[in-house]
Amino acid sequence: MPPSDRNHTRTEQASIDPDLLAPTPRTSGPRTRRARPEILLAIAIGGAAGTPARYAIGRIIPVQPGEVPWGTFLINVTGSFVLGVLLTLIIERWPPTRYVRPFAAIGFLGAYTTFSTYMVETDLLIKDGDVGIAIAYVTGTLLVGLIAVYLGIVSVRIWPTTRGVRR
Repeated sequence: MPPSDRNHTRTEQASIDPDLLAPTPRTSGPRTRRARPEILLAIAIGGAAGTPARYAIGRIIPVQPGEVPWGTFLINVTGSFVLGVLLTLIIERWPPTRYVRPFAAIGFLGAYTTFSTYMVETDLLIKDGDVGIAIAYVTGTLLVGLIAVYLGIVSVRIWPTTRGVRR
């Protein structure tokens, strides 16, 4: 997508989500807007769906002492991929919507993925003397997560569009 098209798309999306635009001298400074209850509700409903999904995977793939916490690794990598797919669809293909991003990206995926568990498990590996595994876990999750989000973005961009959906 040419840079001018991306700027136009970003401007269109900003009418729904002003956080997409960089602050300008006119918009910088403290925000005076109040949280919109309908947006907070969308985030809460998404979070209520994402949390049990994460919990279920954690129960299916339990953490074994002295090993890479594969359940959390899987959760964070799949969440990264889905985030890449979802945000690319929201920004580049779907018509502007007020609730999809808060529900899915912030609510569901925010509750599904877990930085805190990732760090606690790393800390426990180090505390138990498994420093090499901890380093591999931290760097592996970061690298594979970045690759996953990139693959999510690319997969949407190479997937053919249907009649006039792409902006």
